[in-house]
Amino acid sequence: MSDLTPEAIEKLSIDTIRTLSMDGVQRANSGHPGTPMALAPITYTLFTKVMRHSPHNPLWPARDRFILSAGHASMLLYSTLHLTGYGVSLEDLENFRQLGSPTAGHPEYGHAPGIEMTTGPLGQGIAHAVGFALAERLLHSRFATDDFDPVGHYTYVIASDGDIEEGISSEAGSLAGHLGLGRLIAFYDANHISIEGDTNLALSEDTAKRYEAYGWQVIRQGEDIAVGDIEGAIEAAKAEPNKPTLIIVRTHIAFGSPNKVDTEGAHGAPLGDEEIKLTKEAYGFPSLEPFFVPPEVSEHYSTVAEHGDLAFKEWEGNFDAYRANHPELAAEFDRLQVGELPDGWDAEIPTFSPDDKPVATRKASEAVIQWAAKQVPELVGGSADLAPSNLTLMADAGSVQAGDWGGRNLHFGIREHAMGAAVNGLTLSGLRGYGATFLIFSDYMKPAMRLAALMGIPSIYVFTHDSIGLGEDGPTHQPVEQLWSLRATPNIDVIRPADANETALGWAHALRANDRPSMFALSRQNLPILGNVPADAIEKGAWVVKDTEGTPDLIIIATGSEVSIALDGAKLLDDAGVSTRVVSAPCLERFNEQPQDYKDSVLLPDVRARLSIEAGSTVGWHRYVGDAGYSIGMESFGASGPQPALYEHFGFTPEKVLEHGKRVAEAAPTPGSVQPELA
Repeated sequence: MSDLTPEAIEKLSIDTIRTLSMDGVQRANSGHPGTPMALAPITYTLFTKVMRHSPHNPLWPARDRFILSAGHASMLLYSTLHLTGYGVSLEDLENFRQLGSPTAGHPEYGHAPGIEMTTGPLGQGIAHAVGFALAERLLHSRFATDDFDPVGHYTYVIASDGDIEEGISSEAGSLAGHLGLGRLIAFYDANHISIEGDTNLALSEDTAKRYEAYGWQVIRQGEDIAVGDIEGAIEAAKAEPNKPTLIIVRTHIAFGSPNKVDTEGAHGAPLGDEEIKLTKEAYGFPSLEPFFVPPEVSEHYSTVAEHGDLAFKEWEGNFDAYRANHPELAAEFDRLQVGELPDGWDAEIPTFSPDDKPVATRKASEAVIQWAAKQVPELVGGSADLAPSNLTLMADAGSVQAGDWGGRNLHFGIREHAMGAAVNGLTLSGLRGYGATFLIFSDYMKPAMRLAALMGIPSIYVFTHDSIGLGEDGPTHQPVEQLWSLRATPNIDVIRPADANETALGWAHALRANDRPSMFALSRQNLPILGNVPADAIEKGAWVVKDTEGTPDLIIIATGSEVSIALDGAKLLDDAGVSTRVVSAPCLERFNEQPQDYKDSVLLPDVRARLSIEAGSTVGWHRYVGDAGYSIGMESFGASGPQPALYEHFGFTPEKVLEHGKRVAEAAPTPGSVQPELA
């Protein structure tokens, strides 16, 4: 039993977060020590006194979520997780920022229990938190009864001045205020320090007034961020159920450091052994040994897991009663927690006949979304104020608005970046979220999409108006480089369907996915419907849509709206004596992952005469057509004009396929000669 008073143990427990953070950064010889030192009282208070959580049950559905949007302060989170029993070991802290360690330079989802999402790119955490908080309200609406709410969590965020400055936080803050997400509570670390110096070099706004204008409750905390004051601020936040809350705390970076407190030098570099020694002495810390955890502190923090176990068991007991009283709701809730889709959901994927009229893939997608909405009740989503163009509304599904959480259609407004983050937050919460806009505006949300790929979560992004084929809106709205920019992102499936059937299979694939996001590139213009599309066309990534007897003279590879052009061009080539195979490649990422024998069966390695056609940049097609091939694509921006005129002007016609196909076939080496390895 310790002789220390409870107040002294509390101070020592907070200081241990600080010393572990200093030591971790010093051992790694890189990182951000100053912010963890300043914010230690907040994470201590949240994890020991406020949050409903269970370190032994880190995936408890009803747990409060903690998101360190200021991801550069990662040692703050790692130290807190270690002390509270989340399975982050002392050795993990000692290996901060080392290859293979779960304690990466910025928190990475899946690397350790208690890390709710990957953070580091500033603004992303607080924006994703909007998705977490929105998901809580949607799940509450579906599953809470008069006697029990199996969800009911709060989402807590720590954001830095950098998070507040980033544009995504403005989009997300506006959306959260509009929706009245009262269970979202964010701490703004106003430490007045940036990498370049005092934040007044670039930031002079009244942040409080800005967030009040968004519809947030703002609580201004003074310079004293004692535990009791933090608890009081959180109680005040919870007392306002219809507004998110921003708690502004005036902290001091590198708190307690005799020479580096309130300096930019403590932001992104180790303090140094001598300064750490002086700081520990200033704290009155009982040991100068690196990574020392006083036994009184270990004992104090052990109660966190004990209390968490009790709270979890109480919830389990309540859920057992809920299961008995509401078996269907409980079964559905269980299904969402394990990420399983309903039994038989994909038994009858929509199909379309070649005899039907041509249809734009965005229009086909609209029809498939109606099917998916009936089959997968956790599907929720919406558009960045473009639903009538993206065709993404679910019929008879209602709209989500503040205080009305029973719908499934979300209205993100013209906030593409926040939309991408919110969709990720929904997906991380067990729902299947999608967001939609024009492909050109994927640039506005790329960082959020990249995080989804990095986290390996199955968010869905629906992009329409996928090429110069959108027509009269002109080059500002015509995507050229976007497809290959997205294809260059690891762990994301870029699906550009050639017709309605590939679109339906694409949606089934996206819903079936569990380890990566999917994005659609859909046409504005009508496209003929193909026949005999194989059921695994998306999973395999490419398939032979038209073949010839024997070995072809030429292979044409196309995606999306250009597949029908390739087919028409192939007829001209066949008539001209050039036997042609046409390959539709709706998802090159999946094709790249296929066994070599399958890839060889589609792109015959002996046939070096290859032609690709896609109404976008040609930058990545060399991998598939090789030195002897040619790519019909965009080498410039588009132009304003009707779609048929644009395709004629830029060379996306059967006649151009004939012209280039003949030239390539005549110039290519004969089959059987030595070939370089191609995809």
